[in-house]
Amino acid sequence: MQDIIIDKPYRFVPPYHGEFWVRLFRYYLRHYLWSKWGLAGAEYRGVEHLRRSLAAGHGILVAPNHCRPFDPMAMGLLGIQINRPVHAMGSWHLFMGSRFQRWLIRRLGAFSVYREGTDREALRAATAILVEARRPLLVLPEGVVTRTNDRLGTLQEGVAFIARMAAKQRARANPPGQVVIHPVALKYFFEGNLEASVSPVLEDIERRLTLRPQRHLPVFERVCKVGEALLCVKEIEYLGQAQSGTLAEREARLLERLLVPLEKEWLNSQREPSIIERVKRLRTAILPGLVTGDITEEERCRRWQQLADLYLAQQLWSYPPDYLSGQPSAERLLETVERFEEDLTDQARIHRPLHLVMQVGPALPVHPERPRGGSEDPLMGQLEESLREMLRELAAERERAPAQEVLQ
Repeated sequence: MQDIIIDKPYRFVPPYHGEFWVRLFRYYLRHYLWSKWGLAGAEYRGVEHLRRSLAAGHGILVAPNHCRPFDPMAMGLLGIQINRPVHAMGSWHLFMGSRFQRWLIRRLGAFSVYREGTDREALRAATAILVEARRPLLVLPEGVVTRTNDRLGTLQEGVAFIARMAAKQRARANPPGQVVIHPVALKYFFEGNLEASVSPVLEDIERRLTLRPQRHLPVFERVCKVGEALLCVKEIEYLGQAQSGTLAEREARLLERLLVPLEKEWLNSQREPSIIERVKRLRTAILPGLVTGDITEEERCRRWQQLADLYLAQQLWSYPPDYLSGQPSAERLLETVERFEEDLTDQARIHRPLHLVMQVGPALPVHPERPRGGSEDPLMGQLEESLREMLRELAAERERAPAQEVLQ
């Protein structure tokens, strides 16, 4: 399990407003993205939408999809295109690494947010950034890395909440100002040899599962066979035996086995509408005792096991049952193999080269007041639809123009 949950009292890490370090890092960013993550090139579309909002003096919230761990760093390329640094909300666990990491990411514009509770300091900081309108604010509305570039995960309502709070303050200013949201679709294309790249990973996983290396199978069949084996292992662990039915039915059955008992214990059987929201609410209920330390060691171990079960539920959620149906693209197969390795070892090898297409959508104006009626904020509906449509169009592309920028 990756160290995304911290059992220490939360301490807000505020934004750093100086620009020296972030501008200096621009000269290293392209090399970093290539050497660390295999990003070889990038092209930018719709940047004129963002430039118009900057020229108008709007408070700007930039909301991209979050399919790869380095998306926030890749968004730094957009900052270079508009010649404006960007502030970014980052999960608190990112600031719990080395002292250098904490120092660096803060100076590159990030500030912390506590995802296991209400973080009023982070909300105030984010609102202030939008009200001042000196830099755009980057918020990842999915909240987690999906590794499903062609599918958008559940968007968190906090995006609209922050934008509306800032819009209220800007509307009262003299002269009044506006807040807008720019959806940004990030689409990564793999431009290497898929079989040569993923075969060593698949062979390592097969050996871990005590299977003979299935080198005779095509990549698609090999990926499906490994996925079936991994699912069967978890079904045997939690359900007693491998299950029958469609992949969707089996995933749903295992998810309910993981979540329902915990919701009964911690939430009086109440549940949120989506898997990721159910996981988040349960973490919020389980974690406080670990932070305060006023529980026995036995209870502490029990709660960590429950958090591990929630981590597994989030892993299962990240595998859409139909993601490899039909004739899956090289990118979908690569993402699935990366997820296999990351879920087994907490890290995934880098497969290069990747090419990024960054599509900036038109501004979505933010009204200070949410319309009454309806359970869903219409602003979130607009954001979701815009991101889905741009990702749908990018996924459908077969031939692309040459890259506008080479990063090596």
